[in-house]
Amino acid sequence: MTDSEQSREKVHYICQTYLERKTGRGGQVELKIAKQFEYSTASEAQNRAEREALSEDCAGADAYMVSEDPSSGEVGAPSFLVRLGNVPDFDEY
Repeated sequence: MTDSEQSREKVHYICQTYLERKTGRGGQVELKIAKQFEYSTASEAQNRAEREALSEDCAGADAYMVSEDPSSGEVGAPSFLVRLGNVPDFDEY
């Protein structure tokens, strides 16, 4: 592997789904990550999120991309492709 191949960013396309869960006596609802899928293209991740969001037990779904620096392992902030249903605020990531 050459230096240029090692320093090239790797892009991950993710579909992530959420479930609603009641917490404590107050019955407040929190979101919990249910499933996570990684795809090789943005359209695959977005299509999966759209299908998952239609599921009866799915509270919401995100499709997003993140860039990873292979040399350090650092992952950047997500860039959302689509956010469907009840999803957490961005600052909760």
